[in-house]
Amino acid sequence: MKQPRAWQRMLSGRRLDLLDPTPVDIEIEDIAHGLAFVARWNGQTDGDQPYSVAEHSILVEQIFRRIVPDASVKWQLAALLHDAPEYVIGDMISPVKAAVGPGYEALDDRLSAAIHIRFGLPAEIPASVKKRIKLADRMSARLEATQIAGFSESEADRFFGRPNPELTGGLGIHLRPPAEVRAAFTARHETLLGQMSGG
Repeated sequence: MKQPRAWQRMLSGRRLDLLDPTPVDIEIEDIAHGLAFVARWNGQTDGDQPYSVAEHSILVEQIFRRIVPDASVKWQLAALLHDAPEYVIGDMISPVKAAVGPGYEALDDRLSAAIHIRFGLPAEIPASVKKRIKLADRMSARLEATQIAGFSESEADRFFGRPNPELTGGLGIHLRPPAEVRAAFTARHETLLGQMSGG
C-alpha cells in the first residue's frame, strides 16, 4: 500500500519532510511567510485582518527581553522562533492540542529541533530559558485575549495570570497586513543572526 505523502513543498522550493525534517530544508523566508498567514485564536479576533503568529512571535521576543534584560542573543532568537513549527503545522489552540494528544507535540518537537539547528541554536533549548519564553508567551496571550480576543479582564486573569505592568506596560496588539509583518519578522531574525555572528 502506498505511503501517504508526509512532505510539503515550500515557496523557496524546499521539500520539507514533516516526519523527518532536516535543517537544510528550512529557510527563514518560508517560516516568515507561513507565520504571517497563520491566524492566532483560530481567527476569532477583532479587526479586519487576522492577528498572525508572526506578529505574536515578535511580541513574545520583545516581552522576553523585558523578562531577561541580559539574555544572550541566541535566546532572544529562540524566543522569536518559539512558534516557528506552526509555519507548517498551523496554530492549534490549547484545547485542540489536548484532544489531539502526544502526536502533535512529537511533531512540534522534531520541527523545532531542525529549525534550531538550522539557525545555530541547540536542538533542545535549556529548560530555564524555555520557562522564561513560556512566561513571555503567556503574557502575550494575556494581552491578545483582552485586546482582540474578547476575554474580560477577570477571565484573562484566570487563564493567563495577572499581568505584570513592568513587563507589559506600553505594549499593544498590532494588526498589520501579512506582507508587512512578514518583513518585520524577517528583519528581526536577520538582526539577531547578525548579532550572533558578530556582524
